[in-house]
Amino acid sequence: MKSFKDWIPAVAATAFLTGILTMPATAAQLNLLSSTAVQTVLDEVLAQHERTSGDKVSVTIASSASIMARLKAGETPDMVILTREGIDELIKQGKVVADSRAEIASAGLGIAVKRGAAKPDISSVDALKKTLLASRSVAYTATGASGLYFAKLLERLGIAEAMKPKSNVLKSGLAGDVVARGESDLGVQMVSEILAAPGAELVGPLPAEVQSTMVFTAGTLTGSARGAEAAALVKFLHSPAVGQVFRAKGLDPVTTK
Repeated sequence: MKSFKDWIPAVAATAFLTGILTMPATAAQLNLLSSTAVQTVLDEVLAQHERTSGDKVSVTIASSASIMARLKAGETPDMVILTREGIDELIKQGKVVADSRAEIASAGLGIAVKRGAAKPDISSVDALKKTLLASRSVAYTATGASGLYFAKLLERLGIAEAMKPKSNVLKSGLAGDVVARGESDLGVQMVSEILAAPGAELVGPLPAEVQSTMVFTAGTLTGSARGAEAAALVKFLHSPAVGQVFRAKGLDPVTTK
């Protein structure tokens, strides 16, 4: 007859196997393709969401224009965050579920200089024009929503031709990083992206008359099996605690009733 000690390994093995069989299913993974404008917020808050929801969020960061191109090429994330206009276009194309559309936060464009450098006058449209024309080089992105708007703004201000030799047009990345390295005097990008560049400093937002406030909006891709997880993330991003993080990073959170 077996003694109690003889039964211990069998009991332990049974308990171990029972534990495995009764463990909850693997947490869902939500694949998110997001604009660089909200990257610093996501970096700070997603770990909290993962702990409280049990959902894993895999994030890929790109400019809004790049996101549109990637989706056109057939990439299929579960969820996207990009400009409101981009989401609306994706809804028209049938790529994003209309009912999933949710505005998250807004931000305007600003001017950056190297940290510690003198801050030029951009207090009015005329002052902004003079500052741009007096600069050695101005960095902005070719595919980001901010860069696309700024290129049109130069035309609107009547200085596009004069600014061509001064324009440092970036394929990607932060204009603030370029300014921090001394490669350009000024950088133009979303305020949130300027604040994300440690070696750069925000001069201020563009004058109100030429400002462009962009609303970053979330949407779930048609055919995604993660609609519930995407909705849970949106609800989290609308929470008051995350709203404080948005403000600290240079964005205005969109509040819901």
